[in-house]
Amino acid sequence: MAKGRTLARVGLIVGMAASIVAWKAPAAQAETITVTHWGGQFYGVPYAVAMERGLFKKNGVDVTGILTAAGGGTAVRNTLAGGIPFGEVSLAAAVQAINSGQKLIIIGAGAQTVSDQMWVVKKDSALTGIKDLVGKQIAYTSPGSVSNMVILMALKANGITQQQVKLVPAGDLGANLSAVSSGAVDAGFSDELVFAQNKELVKPLFMVRDTMDPRMMQTVMITTAEYAKAHADIIKGLIVARREGLAYAIEHPDEAADITAKAYNNPNVDLFRTHIHNLIKENYWSDGRLDYAGMNHMVEGLQITGQIKGDVDWGKYVDTTYLPLDLRPSQ
Repeated sequence: MAKGRTLARVGLIVGMAASIVAWKAPAAQAETITVTHWGGQFYGVPYAVAMERGLFKKNGVDVTGILTAAGGGTAVRNTLAGGIPFGEVSLAAAVQAINSGQKLIIIGAGAQTVSDQMWVVKKDSALTGIKDLVGKQIAYTSPGSVSNMVILMALKANGITQQQVKLVPAGDLGANLSAVSSGAVDAGFSDELVFAQNKELVKPLFMVRDTMDPRMMQTVMITTAEYAKAHADIIKGLIVARREGLAYAIEHPDEAADITAKAYNNPNVDLFRTHIHNLIKENYWSDGRLDYAGMNHMVEGLQITGQIKGDVDWGKYVDTTYLPLDLRPSQ
C-alpha cells in the first residue's frame, strides 16, 4: 500500500513537471475565485498553497482572494459573482445548476473521496457500530447534503432501510456535535478533524470508509462555457496552479498545513498537520482528472435522496479540453 502511494505521488510530481514544460502562462491579472467551505473544510488546501507560493501568478492569474460559501447553490452563485467565474463546488450543486439551465461546465475534479467522514456517539454510548442504529435518531447536516446522501448509502449498504431509523437534519458539524453531546440524537455526523478536537465528548461509531465504498466525487471545478471560451488561458492557468499547489502539499504536508492554517486564520496548526497527513493517505484530492466512477457514485447519492432521476450523461456536463493533456480521458 505504501509503495502504491509512493508511486502515485511520484506520478503526480512527474505529471506536474510535464505540465510546467507544456504550459506557457499569459500575463497575470488580479482576481478572486470561489472555493466551497473555504476557511473550514480542506477542499481549499491546494488553493491556499498555490496562493501563498505564487503559483497562480506564475501561471498567469494573480488570485488575490478566495470567496467562500456554505455549499450547494450558494457556492455556484458565488462562483458566478466572483472576479473570475471559476469555483470549486459540490458536484451535486453543479449538476443541479446545469439541470436548471445555467450555462456552466465541469472542467476538472476536486475532492474525490468521503473516507474521512464518520458518525460519532457520546463517550458513554453503548452503540458500537452502524448495525446498532436501527430504531435510533441519526443526525446529518441538511436535506440533500453529502452527509444526507452518505448516511442513506451507508445504511443501505449494511441492510438498513430509511424507515428503520429517524434521520435528523441538525445543521453544520458543530451543531451535529452539540446534538450528540447533549443527547438530542444518538449519533451525529463528523469528520476526522472535528472529532480530533472533541475526543473528550464523543467517540467514533463508524468510519464511512469501513461501511461503504468511499470513492465519491465531492467537488468539481466549474466555470461558464462563455468565459472559458473567451479566456481559455486563465482557466487553464487556474487548473495548473491548483495542480502544482496540490503536488507541493503532498511533498511538503507540514508546510501545507501551516499555510492552510494561516489562510484559514486557525491556530490549531498541529491538528491541521495531522489531518492533512491523513487526507494524503486517503488520496483525498484529485489532481484535476475526473473519476467517472466516483462521479456516478455521487449521482447514486442524488438519486437516493430524490434530487434527480435517472443517470447523468456526463458528455453534456463536462468539458475536459481545459485540463492538461495528461489529465484528459484517453480517447
